[in-house]
Amino acid sequence: MIESEHRPTQIRVNLDAIAENFEQVMTNLPHKTEAFAVVKANAYGHGAVAVAKKLSSQAAGFCVSNLDEALELRKAGIEHPILILGVVPVRFLPVAHQLNISVTVASLDWLQDAKDLEADLSGLTVHLKLDTGMGRIGFRKIADLLQAIAILEELEYDIEGVYTHFATADEVDQAHFESQLSVFKEFLDVLPITPRWIHASNSATSIWHADTVFNLVRLGNILYGLNPSGRVLELPFDVQPALSLVSEIVHVKQIEAGTTIGYGATYHSTDSEWIATVPIGYADGLVRSLQGLSVLVDGQACEIVGRISMDQITIRLPHAYPLGQKVTLIGQDGDKTISVQEWADRIGTINYEVVCLLTDRLPRIFE
Repeated sequence: MIESEHRPTQIRVNLDAIAENFEQVMTNLPHKTEAFAVVKANAYGHGAVAVAKKLSSQAAGFCVSNLDEALELRKAGIEHPILILGVVPVRFLPVAHQLNISVTVASLDWLQDAKDLEADLSGLTVHLKLDTGMGRIGFRKIADLLQAIAILEELEYDIEGVYTHFATADEVDQAHFESQLSVFKEFLDVLPITPRWIHASNSATSIWHADTVFNLVRLGNILYGLNPSGRVLELPFDVQPALSLVSEIVHVKQIEAGTTIGYGATYHSTDSEWIATVPIGYADGLVRSLQGLSVLVDGQACEIVGRISMDQITIRLPHAYPLGQKVTLIGQDGDKTISVQEWADRIGTINYEVVCLLTDRLPRIFE
């Protein structure tokens, strides 16, 4: 997708806020705990390369979802350890090996395919993934884990880490979390090796279960000033939202009562109204179910009226404004703020999804 640099709609990312959020979390963790910053999905829509460079003096390494995301960081000059959290098809392992990118080992089937690969991958760094109750990928039986370790040693791979992922660390009920933690410790008790990194803590675990962390944590959406639990649990410390979304008015008109606006002619003005058009739409991540949400113009809430189009929205103004007037869709204007969480509440999802839906068509401006 082409980045629309010649359009007034843009995402602004406060990199200092991300760095400060990192420190805020780390000060509440046990001494000597290290952290990998999770920059998958373009750093949750915030810009992976820029975020990684900003955190290069703070993070011990970075986590991504797939090999292409890892390659993006390496091509940008990031030399830190990089862990791919997803499963990499074995045919691409030589690329990961060449660029010193760590991969996840999650099954004996994958290891057998790796053994059959006609390539010398001795020294390939790997992290063993244990499925303690998340149900996606990972070893579920101790016997399988021990067999995997034997194969890895035979292949002369470097077992750099072992990890799991909690499914409910951001919820009030801790029963499943405690069960997963117990299972993880059972796996660790029988490990015949001592990897450099043992990690189970995501953002939520690092925040609300800091006493359970091992020697490495994986920090994701908390870095970007988002609460991993939405509105379920209150954060024990303050973080700064790092992302704002702004545009400007490109068209203004006054309409009479009874005028319809947008696809389906679903909006009917009840009086004489000022209507402005703003160049952003669902192709940018402003999904149609956000119709009726307010944006900020000159510190005033202005409702999105009519259906959200692919590239444009229409908003109702209190009075006429000039072309070029700033419009804030996420962020602060005057004494009012629109948060990512408000978008999530409106469309019935989580704040993670909102920022990940913001497409690459939107330029990221780093401040």
